[in-house]
Amino acid sequence: MGRPTTSSQENAPQDSLTVRDNRTGKVYTVPIADNAIPATAFKAMTAPRKTGEREENETERGLRVQDKGFLNTAVIRSEITYIDGDAGVLRYRGYPIEQLALHSSHLETAYLLIYGSLPTKDQFKFFESEVMRHSVMHSDAEGFFRSFRYDAHPMSMLTSAFAMLGSYYSEANPSLQGQRLYTKGDAASLATMDRQIYRLIGKATTLAAMAYRVRQGRNFVTPPTGLSYTGSFLYQMDHLGEENYTPNPVLERALDVLFLIHADHELNASCTTVLQTGSSLVDPYSAIAAGCASLYGPLHGGANEAVIRMLISIGSPQNVPAFLQAVKKKEKTLSGFGHRVYKTSDPRSFIVRKTADEVFRVTGKDALLETAMALHDAAMKDEYFVSRKLAPNVDFWYVRGLIYRAMGFPLDFFPVLFAVPRVVGWLAHWRQMILQEGGVKIWRPRQVYVGPSKRDYVPVEERSPVEGVKQTPSRVEHGGITKRTMLATFKGKSKL
Repeated sequence: MGRPTTSSQENAPQDSLTVRDNRTGKVYTVPIADNAIPATAFKAMTAPRKTGEREENETERGLRVQDKGFLNTAVIRSEITYIDGDAGVLRYRGYPIEQLALHSSHLETAYLLIYGSLPTKDQFKFFESEVMRHSVMHSDAEGFFRSFRYDAHPMSMLTSAFAMLGSYYSEANPSLQGQRLYTKGDAASLATMDRQIYRLIGKATTLAAMAYRVRQGRNFVTPPTGLSYTGSFLYQMDHLGEENYTPNPVLERALDVLFLIHADHELNASCTTVLQTGSSLVDPYSAIAAGCASLYGPLHGGANEAVIRMLISIGSPQNVPAFLQAVKKKEKTLSGFGHRVYKTSDPRSFIVRKTADEVFRVTGKDALLETAMALHDAAMKDEYFVSRKLAPNVDFWYVRGLIYRAMGFPLDFFPVLFAVPRVVGWLAHWRQMILQEGGVKIWRPRQVYVGPSKRDYVPVEERSPVEGVKQTPSRVEHGGITKRTMLATFKGKSKL
């Protein structure tokens, strides 16, 4: 890779890239496989350091590939999910998301994502039974959830709960059982891996329901038998002792479809976080907790919550023109339009629209729907947004959040409803990485260091103050006990 070549080579088409380093005049041939080149090939492209050049550039050690935000960096070879953002295509293991949403279920699709093929009837029955059998939590979990404040954000509880799970299963921890616990690939290793997959998928709804019940001030509900994955979830959240309680089938199916279409989305921020964390061979519970924390962010799993808050701030459809003018002036933020991957339309959007219609027929339409559609229509007729390819994404189209609102879920629970199904995708990618040919390499990106060159330590008496924004710690306001304590006198105060 990255070998110097000569200009006398044949000009016939080759699966390679020819690079000329104008610093040295050397020409390199870099192989192309599956329309990708190895970044390590650029390490061979060395050059002498120029006079006055910083040693931290490490010019003589080869080129580095800089890609802020991973805009065009492939870190793994995957067989799981394919996205064509320009064409609006999303496929799980080759199957179009539209077909799966119409004919499949979330757990059947989970089997597909994790193991690579659609299951037979017997295979699915086994998988479903294992997942549901592992949904029950240890009784100690009640004390764990009760330790949170009544107003704790459910994503904080869910993230902590996934990490807590790992403390129950020492046999699942490579730090305790040996780093080859999951990478050996033999029958025993695969069985250990699958057991954790059953547990994490099965308990995801249970943990989410427990977080919900904490906020509601309710006692926890043991997962029932005989219900579907999403039916059990709704039961655990809502059952208050009614006899023969059964969730509404329209809401149950709608939630299952929403879970299915959000089960995976390739290497998004949270999935990448799971793999980055998992590359150290940490236990899968810790890796999933890390992914959950990543998804919590407003640029990721909090996006549909941001759409609802935006619509609430707009109010009525009559306020839409003024809002869009404020967006153009960068005084307001337009949430739910544009996507890092999809540049035309998000294929999941049309599924969400159909699901929304079905839910609204049962629950009635959300009052914000008219505002949402007025915003959609106005933005799609405005050249400012059209020219920037700011089409409505899945967080906006008939607004997924409006479906959740219509179903009675509180606003801050929306990211949880994103995280629960995404556990499936995280596990599929984690499993693929752990079992990949050649083993697991810890993910250790490079950086381009632009800080100070070597400098000598200066004694405190000889230092000049460095002032300015971002260059000194901020002063913060204190109140309550701290404020009064700062005004009080007591022994040892000078040391604080």
